[in-house]
Amino acid sequence: MRTLEQIKQASLITAIKTPYLANGEIDLAKYDELVAIQIAAGVDGIVVGGTTGEGQLMNWEEHLMLIAHSANKYGDKLVIVGNTGSNNTREAIKATKYGFASGMDAALQINPYYGRTSIAGVKEHFKRVLDIGPAFIYNVAGRTGQDLTPDIIEPLAKHEYFIGVKECGGNERIAHYEQQGIACWSGNDDESHDARHTHKAHGVISVTSNLIPGLFRQLMDTKNNELNTSLQPLMDWLFCEPNPIAINTALMMTGAVNPVFRLPYLPLSDEQQKIGLPLINQLNESDVVGGKADYIDIKNIALLS
Repeated sequence: MRTLEQIKQASLITAIKTPYLANGEIDLAKYDELVAIQIAAGVDGIVVGGTTGEGQLMNWEEHLMLIAHSANKYGDKLVIVGNTGSNNTREAIKATKYGFASGMDAALQINPYYGRTSIAGVKEHFKRVLDIGPAFIYNVAGRTGQDLTPDIIEPLAKHEYFIGVKECGGNERIAHYEQQGIACWSGNDDESHDARHTHKAHGVISVTSNLIPGLFRQLMDTKNNELNTSLQPLMDWLFCEPNPIAINTALMMTGAVNPVFRLPYLPLSDEQQKIGLPLINQLNESDVVGGKADYIDIKNIALLS
């Protein structure tokens, strides 16, 4: 198990994609290929079963198996963050305990969504899961419907197992937290370069690094406005529909994963693919997971429940 200070050194954490076999089951062999590419590109850690990894579409057996597999196989090379959050405190506690028993370094915890609770309830929810072990708190109001404002985060930051915040509330808030010594990772890929080099964020928990991990490594390591500007159209396209629709489609276009979607996600349309194709192919093939992208006929993509 890594210490909190060791975990905080991870500046580039990829919210890793979960690939599937033709029957819709998790493709562990392909998953290992994707993780190996991330390691080779210098990524510091992975979030297993996050939103990008479609933990919300997994049962707990699948979810915890993938965390255990990742911790067992890659724990010496990567910080393993298991998304064990839930809007059900009892379920979050159970999953988090299993995740740590399986060897993960940290949990990713989210505030209760849909069945929202009071501010006092949010604080108690986080206290219960933080008591179990090291955790990133994830603030993404666009998905939960409830912003984790500084009056919630700042008291939580005093907990012995609080690592920091994956913050989607913008760079001004990240700067505010970092000035207080509260570690932040940008949750917005398009803002992450400036978050890191201007607003002093610890790093990013990234979707785009699934596709271009080496280029994101460069963005985190060195201020490079030219590279950052050149990648903005690609990052915009990768969020043209709710994540992970576009990153799934992109990795299928490059041949990195099998053309399989778990419902309710559907692939990007022909028109959306035509926008993304030149954005991917203007990059060096060696920088893109899977290499050159091609249009993929959505009729050839399996849609499985």
